[in-house]
Amino acid sequence: MTHHSPADLLRMYDAQLRDEAELVSADSRERHGPVLWGMYRGARGFVTYRDLGGLDADGIDRLVEETLDHYRSDPRITKVEWKTRGHDAAPGLHEALVGRGFVRGEDESVMIGEAAVLAAEVPVPEGVVVRRVSAEEDVRRMCASADEAFGEAVPGMADELLHRLSLGRDDLELWVAEVNGEMVCTGRLEPVAGTDFAGLWGGATLEGWRRRGIYRALTAERARSAVRRGIRLLQSDSTEHSRPILERSGFVKVTTTTPYEWHRS
Repeated sequence: MTHHSPADLLRMYDAQLRDEAELVSADSRERHGPVLWGMYRGARGFVTYRDLGGLDADGIDRLVEETLDHYRSDPRITKVEWKTRGHDAAPGLHEALVGRGFVRGEDESVMIGEAAVLAAEVPVPEGVVVRRVSAEEDVRRMCASADEAFGEAVPGMADELLHRLSLGRDDLELWVAEVNGEMVCTGRLEPVAGTDFAGLWGGATLEGWRRRGIYRALTAERARSAVRRGIRLLQSDSTEHSRPILERSGFVKVTTTTPYEWHRS
């Protein structure tokens, strides 16, 4: 288990992984009061912050209105995500977002764990090959596998990942587990420069291959890569599928995160 208390880990999460750290791969970012407005690939908006600066419900209502006006005024923007956290002081935020057409997504658990603990030897199930990928064909196959596993397509994800790889910033590793050449499990490791952390993102296993230890093996391989880079802590926003697996590996739940999404009609 981690030697940091959950409260320590939450403080490190707020200090190191929120606000600008979340928008390092954005194409543009703009500060507006306590929030940051980001844009990806000219079409997707993303709103984040370390805290809401003590605003009351009226102030938060105005902030949501100004944010939506900002993105609405750019005809290229088709979707905006406002990322919330369960431990934030944010009076009236849910009502302000839903009242303007944002749809509340599913709660996820913010999980943090020691990279070295997660990197412990986990047997790779027989017949499974775990490898890192970067070639365009592999990246497109990886995204197609993840879309199938999650049960919904994420339009443009392959293009976004390939764009990020082309920048050569070394802040993105793509990993897959294959059986007889079929990608059955996928995931990303995203080191966050200037912090103790890397993120574990996009973990997805095809339905017919779940509960066989493949996701855990892929996660351990990503953790070993993080340890080689000198990264101490790993963070993941986990669904209820992956949360128990990470808990068994020594991760701790420090808060929840819930996305609210607006789509241009």
